[in-house]
Amino acid sequence: MADYFVHESSYIDEDVTIGSGTKIWHFSHVQKGSQIGENCSLGQNVNVSNNVKIGNGVKIQNNVSVYEGVVLEDYVFCGPSCVFTNDLTPRSKYPKGSVGYKKTLIKYGASIGANATIVCGHTVGRWAMIASGAVVTKDVPDYALMAGVPARQVGWVCECGMPLKDGLKCKVCGREYVLMDGKLEEK
Repeated sequence: MADYFVHESSYIDEDVTIGSGTKIWHFSHVQKGSQIGENCSLGQNVNVSNNVKIGNGVKIQNNVSVYEGVVLEDYVFCGPSCVFTNDLTPRSKYPKGSVGYKKTLIKYGASIGANATIVCGHTVGRWAMIASGAVVTKDVPDYALMAGVPARQVGWVCECGMPLKDGLKCKVCGREYVLMDGKLEEK
């Protein structure tokens, strides 16, 4: 008996790995060769394409498609209807298949807001936060707070999720950070 939950309306292809404690809700599809870690939550109408890798503790909200070429490390949060792409120059008449896909990496603990778009071929850094509706068109540093179209860095965010407004000490959890060569690091 499986030690994970899949709603009866969802479909899981063969050759898929799903970790213990994971929950896959209504009308979702997990395609061949995908790997989903432990204690994940996939909301309603989530599509996980072929050969996608999803780490432990990942939360994917409703109406998200995670396309081939996308890797979600541990504790990534994908807000409702956020978008991943995997081909920079798609044409219906001239399909390239997986050889044309650009890799996208969402690093440990990063959060992507509702309706945000991550254009393929980029990395979103550890603990970064992408605002709702933002369009990421370049790599995102660790702890960066990104907003707008195209997304630009508007600040830094703590590991706990709170924006770092006055200095580099979080007023909620007390973590302290230091800026070294343009990169934020925890003290």
